[in-house]
Amino acid sequence: MSVDRTLRLKVIDACGMTCTFCHNEGTPVAADNLGRPLTELTSAGRSGRVSIYLRTNGARFLPATVAPDDSLATTLRMLRDALLVDELHLTGGEPTLHPRLAEVVALGVSTGYKICATSNGENGARVLPACGEAGLERVNFSIFGTTAGELAQVQHGKYANALRAERKIQALQDAIQVAINHGIGVSANIVVPNASHVPRVHRLLTEYSPFISVRLLNSLDDGEVSIDAIHKLLVDLKAVPIGISVTAGASGWRTAYRLPSGRVVYFKQIRPVRLPESCTGCRFNNGTDCEEGYYGVRLYRDRDGGFQVGVCIQRMDLCLPVEEFVRSDLRDEILSLREAEFRKLATKYGAEGES
Repeated sequence: MSVDRTLRLKVIDACGMTCTFCHNEGTPVAADNLGRPLTELTSAGRSGRVSIYLRTNGARFLPATVAPDDSLATTLRMLRDALLVDELHLTGGEPTLHPRLAEVVALGVSTGYKICATSNGENGARVLPACGEAGLERVNFSIFGTTAGELAQVQHGKYANALRAERKIQALQDAIQVAINHGIGVSANIVVPNASHVPRVHRLLTEYSPFISVRLLNSLDDGEVSIDAIHKLLVDLKAVPIGISVTAGASGWRTAYRLPSGRVVYFKQIRPVRLPESCTGCRFNNGTDCEEGYYGVRLYRDRDGGFQVGVCIQRMDLCLPVEEFVRSDLRDEILSLREAEFRKLATKYGAEGES
């Protein structure tokens, strides 16, 4: 058992992929909404990208690319001290498209964080060597298929173009190898929307090295159908559960499964964690509509140059400017939840550790 000490930073909104289940960290796709009033934001623009909760999440700003400057450094220190966090997880969009990603990594390290990222790898071979030198410790690669047809299953129609799809797959494979070659830890995230994707995951497990940690993720947009598909896959694989990893103060948790070959894969799920005050009375706070729960704290830069702190991708109306957040009851609520969760889980599982 561990305590959540992670801050997620959306470093860029741009992305060359068009995943049908993408939540885009709760924010609108910037390229499709430039010039639109905030009351008319869309998730059906020309890019083909989606932000699955935009229609109902109350987003009130467009995301901007983060610059590795003094304002970011000040913000990271402020949140480090206010939330007692020590891991910075870089997200997007696609982080490897950030033109100064290695500088962002270096700045994060200089402000006291361990640095990780989630990536589809499309520009990883080019930027990851410098990121590794700057202190990037791990990349969770999102893997969608080994063939153009498999990739097209979870993408917008433009990926029916086989050549375009094959270039993306090759870029991902190159990025993974470059990361390994430069001493960066590598994990593979595989989203399983429904049972039709089970054969694809079988092939992915065969394709990718057993030395790469594999995490199976359910699609938030597909609910129980996705979870049932992963359970079917685990049965097919003759997987045996061997352990559970729970993080106090956040909804994510993982079950480790050992395959007959000895390989270990993980099923990452969501458990029903709620902020005791902020989630009370929320229209999504029921057994079906709240799909992510309280997952942790997210940091965004808006197009006005300010930083926004969010606690829920389904309730982006809860976002606060960072200066307001660090003085708010919401910040205190997060710290209290973390402590209460740790005590509860330690009692339940007999775990020991520092809160």
